[in-house]
Amino acid sequence: MKYDVLVIGGGHAGLEAAHAAAVMGCFTALVTMDKHAVGRMSCNPAIGGTAKGHLVREVDALGGIMGKLADKTGIQFRMLNKSKGPAVWSPRCQSDRKLYSEAAFELISSTPNLEIIEDSVIEIIAEGNIIKGVRTSRENEIQCTTLVLSSGTFLNGLMHTGLKSTQGGRFGELPSIGITESLHKLGFESARLKTGTPPRLKKSSIHFDDLEYQPGDQNPQPFSHFTDRSNFPFLDQVPCHITYTDREVHKILEKGFKESPMFTGIIKGTGPRYCPSIEDKIVRFADKERHQLFLEPEGLDSDLIYVNGFSTSLPANIQIEALHKIKGLEDCELVRPGYAVEYDFFPPQQVDLTLETKLINGLYFAGQINGTSGYEEAAAQGLVAGINAAAKVKGLPEFVLKRSEAYIGVLIDDLVVKSTEEPYRMFTSRAEHRLLLRQDNADRRLFLYGNRYGLIPSDSLEKISEDESLINNSINLFNNLKLHARVVNSFLENKGLSEIDSTETISKLCKRPELSIKEVIGLINDKDPMIGTLLQNEKALEQVEIELKYEGYIKRQYEMVERMEKYESAKIPLTLNYHNVKALSTEGREKLNKVKPRSLGQASRISGVTPSDISILLVYLKN
Repeated sequence: MKYDVLVIGGGHAGLEAAHAAAVMGCFTALVTMDKHAVGRMSCNPAIGGTAKGHLVREVDALGGIMGKLADKTGIQFRMLNKSKGPAVWSPRCQSDRKLYSEAAFELISSTPNLEIIEDSVIEIIAEGNIIKGVRTSRENEIQCTTLVLSSGTFLNGLMHTGLKSTQGGRFGELPSIGITESLHKLGFESARLKTGTPPRLKKSSIHFDDLEYQPGDQNPQPFSHFTDRSNFPFLDQVPCHITYTDREVHKILEKGFKESPMFTGIIKGTGPRYCPSIEDKIVRFADKERHQLFLEPEGLDSDLIYVNGFSTSLPANIQIEALHKIKGLEDCELVRPGYAVEYDFFPPQQVDLTLETKLINGLYFAGQINGTSGYEEAAAQGLVAGINAAAKVKGLPEFVLKRSEAYIGVLIDDLVVKSTEEPYRMFTSRAEHRLLLRQDNADRRLFLYGNRYGLIPSDSLEKISEDESLINNSINLFNNLKLHARVVNSFLENKGLSEIDSTETISKLCKRPELSIKEVIGLINDKDPMIGTLLQNEKALEQVEIELKYEGYIKRQYEMVERMEKYESAKIPLTLNYHNVKALSTEGREKLNKVKPRSLGQASRISGVTPSDISILLVYLKN
């Protein structure tokens, strides 16, 4: 039997890839060691967060499933960074770990064109430079036209707690052996990375009354654009709690350094810089008196608490001794110690912007195999890889997002152009056009692409088009509609704001940070019928307010995109041999041959490629 698209790995990348390919009409199979473990959260049972929430909203706007699963199984929803500008507002939810995995299995197992195969792949098979299939541990050979490899932390996975090391990609689960070795034979290069997870504590043993209380939002926003808000949230909502380490805790942890696999050199892989272990924190930030910890429930019916901020691979006895010195945890019971996982990854300059590998036609890498960290980064890559694998089978145009179009575009461009030597995590600061790439406008940016590949229904696209017209027409109206001083000034005086001299447009009044658009609209006596329509459309009203308040900044970002477009649109043939361009610098030639950029814009972002190299390339391409 031959599949159009074969997906290896049932994590967040694999789920998105398999679902997208199947919905696009391809005969698809998902190979996983345990079908009931699909979508299992290896680390924190949470979705979203700073910048990661943007990725989830974008995945959803393209027709992915992570946002829907998060909404269905979320037990606390919060919008982060609300005290700052809308560019960095980021949705996050605490999920019920067990229910999330169950919902993922229910969705995937009921998806037409999609078969789940319980097995373990040990070899990738290619003929020449074309993918042919895989061989499994049960001696089965599965043929395919395209293959998406999304193996998570399982490739030669090794778990560490103190000086004890155990083979595995996740607690209680075996590693994947053989795939790395078969890819080496095909010419790929691999390296090692490390990630970690904190201890799990027994909920009933914690003194929550002594801790800071952290509730969710009173009127939470769902991740998915398709979630029925009238019944949202669907599950009971629970609080999280906050506590802190101190100097005494740090001294106890330091006692275990001589048995730390990280400090003794047992762990060779590089860990995440932006999510370090607790032992790494107290070394790197020795001047800090304390570190914040979040105690997060693993589920409504679970007695496990996840200690966010206390990721560690120190010996279990050191972990519990230190935990007992933390406020609220004096009598806590350790259910499972924290551990580090070391695993193989393949430096991502070996894939193209479609996530197809440069060596083997029809083979795609998605998720932690590309050196990323996090469920959301994995899901985004899985969706792009799944769409492109299906598009290749069906003869459709390839799917590539620009940096100016989506955080997903930033993520993949960073991986391909800059590669990574440590687990890559998405941040809002990585996106130079982040005011254009807000989480609130993901549908306006990306529904069209999702519809183009059959993942977003046409009626949803029509609704967005109607909203877009309402937003643009409202902005035009407010740019021209003026209010007289006699109407406005008493209102401004009551709010302690400076008055106007004669008249002022609605849009200019809305730019005042102290005023909401609803307040300003309330001052209009003779309202245009369109304003009534706008007031009934909460989503469109929010978009109008953001566009008006940040109009100058948004305009400058669009101008920046336009200036850069000449380089982004200057395409470079993937077959170009840079050794023939003699005027290039030696380092530039070497880096360009390695990455094989698609455009001058992409070439300009490669470390080691100078402005002079770009000018030479521009002249060479013109000739």
